[in-house]
Amino acid sequence: MHRATDYLLASAIGSMISFMVVFNTRFGEVSAMSVSFIFNHAIGVVAITIILAFLRIKRGKPAQRQKAPWYLWFGGAFGFLILNSNYITIIHIGASLAMATAVFGQSLGSLLFDLTGFMGRKTYAISRKKAFTLTVSFIGIAIMASQGGTFAIPYVMIGVLTGIITMIQMVYNSRFAAYKGVFFSARNNVLSGLVIAVVVYAITSADTTLKALATVGEVPVPLMLGGGLLAVLVVSGTNHVIPRIPAIYSALLLSSSQIITSIVLDYYMYDLFSTRLLVGAIVILIGMMGNVFIDWKEKQPVVRP
Repeated sequence: MHRATDYLLASAIGSMISFMVVFNTRFGEVSAMSVSFIFNHAIGVVAITIILAFLRIKRGKPAQRQKAPWYLWFGGAFGFLILNSNYITIIHIGASLAMATAVFGQSLGSLLFDLTGFMGRKTYAISRKKAFTLTVSFIGIAIMASQGGTFAIPYVMIGVLTGIITMIQMVYNSRFAAYKGVFFSARNNVLSGLVIAVVVYAITSADTTLKALATVGEVPVPLMLGGGLLAVLVVSGTNHVIPRIPAIYSALLLSSSQIITSIVLDYYMYDLFSTRLLVGAIVILIGMMGNVFIDWKEKQPVVRP
């Protein structure tokens, strides 16, 4: 029963990721992306601070934390790039293709980590089978991207790059969390992203941001609060569920639910749906299933007689 609940939770987290990305984008569309980013990160900082305070009260003493290297304190820079890239891709190619390219980029990023051992990761050789499954997923992206007679190659490339950056962020944050704990790491990630955003937007789009802030009261409350609160739920949810179920299932459930949910959101929020989107998504999922299964099989320890 508990295992079934964990599987459902993993699927729900994948769906929440899609909702979170679309909420952030819609907030940016009705106001400004700078305001969306600042609001969502401010809400995230407050929510995670409350969680940390609750955990400290429950624990009865401060958590034991180790000193982390200085270069691990800037995870928010990745988040700044990811949210702005998501905004660009969704408004140009829709949520389903944006999420599909990002998921593919995450797989490609994990492949690069396996090949290079980047950031202290263990190196693995890449088999032909794994290369084939990634090719299948790429064909699915090509099918989705070709709807309407255009490939939108620049935005597909941005989506894939966003997925690669997301993978780098996950590894980067996990290293910081090993020193400071999951929620402290999450708060620092959000807080550093907020500081970076304020500085960048003050330099590049101060007038636009101030004008959008003056009318932020007209933004629907779900859009105003949804992205930040969902981000906290995603962080806490993945922290709970990923250690409790096999990696092959968590990867499959998270990626497949992201793609499926984004197709539904495209239909209801952007009036985007076509047979090519659906067929392409199915092909991507087949490739992802093969990739995750082969990855799991190749990394199993060899049992010697």
